Amino acid sequence: MTSVFPVPMPEASIAMQRTRGEGRLSVKLSDGASCIDRLYQEGSARIRLPRVPRGVPLEAVLINTAGGLTGGDRMDWSFEAGEGTQMSLTTQACEKTYKAEGLSEAAVSVRLTLAPSSGLTWLPQETILFDRARLRRTIDVDMAPDARLLMIEPLVFGRLAMGEAVASGHFRDRWRVRGPGGLLHAEEARLGPDIAAALTRSAIANGGLAMATVLMIAPEAESKLDRLREIIGISGGASFVPGREAGTGKLLARLVARDSYELRKILVPLIHHLNRDGGVPKVWSL
Repeated sequence: MTSVFPVPMPEASIAMQRTRGEGRLSVKLSDGASCIDRLYQEGSARIRLPRVPRGVPLEAVLINTAGGLTGGDRMDWSFEAGEGTQMSLTTQACEKTYKAEGLSEAAVSVRLTLAPSSGLTWLPQETILFDRARLRRTIDVDMAPDARLLMIEPLVFGRLAMGEAVASGHFRDRWRVRGPGGLLHAEEARLGPDIAAALTRSAIANGGLAMATVLMIAPEAESKLDRLREIIGISGGASFVPGREAGTGKLLARLVARDSYELRKILVPLIHHLNRDGGVPKVWSL
């Protein structure tokens, strides 16, 4: 009698299924209201548009149906605000980035295009990095004259309430914002591999586990500075840099907090202050 035993497959021959998603949305002005011009979604990317009262910016909610990201996953988002339109973008939930195998990275790209006299707010909920996560993100923005931009990007390292700790990993973040006269804002951030040690440094997070970057380019940006500093308090700092052309000056703020809850307690009034037309997205909560 011959016995047949299953032969284990070599680990290298096992093809891991990866998440792919692409979402695109353009908005046009119709009868004085911002409405859908083109909508495309593929893979794990979904875009939902809740009904909003007339006069309120069109709101789009981004969804990753995979429930999170890990090494090798890729999400691509592209949004275009047509001339005179107002658009608010947020996410259904926090984007969780899980442990990656080997050197593979999760990659997220965002492209925002603002036509003349348009307004766009980029207000995603927190990106949460778990231990040994690897994430590479790029954000590219092209702005026409008289356009208004507000971007707030929160980042959290683990969930303190769940007892999670992030010891190591890699995070790379690249922003480029361009206007008619050229580059308006550029930044590069890299953390890793020893994230736990980096977060203890006073120049990075001073022991905090949550941080956010706030960028506003709009004619009224300078007038928002004093109140913004009051809201942030000792949690960070804010500054205004005049632009070469009228309306292109930028308001830039960084803040850190002990955890995501403390961060949100600052971000909610901050968004109400800066987002004059839309306030805090409905899907956000404390």
